[in-house]
Amino acid sequence: MSKRILIITGDGGESYETLYALHRFEESGHRPEIAAPSKRNLHLVAHDFEPGWDTYIERQGYGAEASLDFDEVAVDDYDAILLIGGRAPEYLRNNQKLIGIVQEFHAKGKWIYSICHGIQILVTAGLVDNKPVTCYEHVKSEVEQCGATWIAEEACIHEKIICGQTWQSHPQFYRLIFENL
Repeated sequence: MSKRILIITGDGGESYETLYALHRFEESGHRPEIAAPSKRNLHLVAHDFEPGWDTYIERQGYGAEASLDFDEVAVDDYDAILLIGGRAPEYLRNNQKLIGIVQEFHAKGKWIYSICHGIQILVTAGLVDNKPVTCYEHVKSEVEQCGATWIAEEACIHEKIICGQTWQSHPQFYRLIFENL
């Protein structure tokens, strides 16, 4: 049965995570839609790891079109929400409309997926307290400071929340998603 998946990102969102999700859900017969602060072509980025760097590097990535803005989202129209990583969550977590959307998904018992820095939105929404989660290792301190337990696995599931560490976790992350969607 076809499911509707809401993909959340914005400028600075991880390009590969966004496009992989969009294509993977479409390939499986589901109906993904991208939502952002405004409807338009988003400026996405590609993060990668290179020898000699102490952190990841950032390059311009492929863009993606946001077909709706947060004010247009009706939670009842969707079966799950996916919070994309990259730098976008750093500012999206300050959007009270988005935080309300994520909290409503949780309150209605719908699936919530988070990859990489997407966990920052769940932290702000108060949805990781006392839960085992995973995310990019350099966000570990944020989740632990709010009472979550960081799991050193590529992907993990707790109740209706599925988390992945980075785009390198796609095989394990999407395996859990499709086993449970």
